[in-house]
Amino acid sequence: DDIFWCTADPGWVTGTSYGIISPLTNGATMIVDQAEFDAERWYRILQEQKVTVWYTAPTAIRMLMKVGTEITKRFDLSRVRLMASVGEPLNPEAVAWSAAAFGKPFHDNWWQTETGGIMISNYPSMDVKPGSMGRPLPGVTAGIVEHVEGGGVREITKPMAMGELALRPGWPSMMRAYLNEEERYRKCFVGGWYLTGDMGYMVDGEVYVVGRYKDLIINAGKNVYPQDIEAIANTVPGVHAGRVVAFGVADEREGTELIAVVAEVATADTNERQQIGLAIRQTVARQSTVTLNYVHLVDDRWLIKTSSGKIARAANREKWLSERGGGT
Repeated sequence: DDIFWCTADPGWVTGTSYGIISPLTNGATMIVDQAEFDAERWYRILQEQKVTVWYTAPTAIRMLMKVGTEITKRFDLSRVRLMASVGEPLNPEAVAWSAAAFGKPFHDNWWQTETGGIMISNYPSMDVKPGSMGRPLPGVTAGIVEHVEGGGVREITKPMAMGELALRPGWPSMMRAYLNEEERYRKCFVGGWYLTGDMGYMVDGEVYVVGRYKDLIINAGKNVYPQDIEAIANTVPGVHAGRVVAFGVADEREGTELIAVVAEVATADTNERQQIGLAIRQTVARQSTVTLNYVHLVDDRWLIKTSSGKIARAANREKWLSERGGGT
């Protein structure tokens, strides 16, 4: 009897696996909506279609946060029994906001195209801990590993110790190859583990993911993940959610310069734009241990995105390097 709505575009694996195949396999009624994001439209769909399970992404949740909670009072969302999120770590502020706005939190989960399905999840029965991806599903073994000399890995058992998230191979939906890239596939499996490329830690059996290993930035001797900078910048008034991309650029003095590219700021006034750029730098400095070297304000058309609408961090970094962007 569930009415299921997955907002992901079919160009993204979630849109195919959990937007089409899974609901059809389970005989659920599913909602398909082609229109672009609009908060009022989304709330109207939830109300009029009597959606019971709602599956969306952190970027969309942050966009709803920007709109505020007043609008939610105009709609009856009482039929929604489970709200889930996937795509990147859902920041703790978004979890707390959803609990206040809807009377229940979004349940984050983790998986990859390579895993074929959800591996780690905040079960519907769990009390959600903001920032946690939840626990491995039955039959899935997850661990945090560190790389050792000689090319091997060893499991880290100390709580909150940072390392690479890994899975024991053999789950039913595990990928069998990267097309025409046998060596790449082979390197994913080391010491009896599948290496996910995501960095994180575990506490009381729950997994916390902080970002991709390849995205790690070392700025003035401090480790920082671009997702953290993006989440902070998104809290600044005038910045549209999901329109910030952060990355590092090699620098002799700092080790790595920290860059933030911000699109679609809420005003075209030059002075106000400069003030927004300054506010972003000050907010990042206040809420983190690093300092932004540049804040580059651009038109939304400047940003390079994937087919599913996600910002392509590496491509935007290369574009910034080719143009040397300027800054605020």
